Amino acid sequence: MRVDDIAMSMAKQYEINEKDIDSVIRWLKIHDPENATPETAIEILEKMYAHVHVLSHENPELLEKIYRELTRRSK
Repeated sequence: MRVDDIAMSMAKQYEINEKDIDSVIRWLKIHDPENATPETAIEILEKMYAHVHVLSHENPELLEKIYRELTRRSK
């Protein structure tokens, strides 16, 4: 799968949802309890998504490598 295809697929498929917000809040409760709020969780998810988008333009080879590693683990 080409990096453009990966980025487009992510853009079409992902919407921030309660499950992801709750997961980030759980992580924050362990690592940064003072900021363990839904607002902070949403901000983190938005920034992560934006960083992946930038990575698809600035370092597509790295994004492809990350994608391959993640999909290999999920099988």
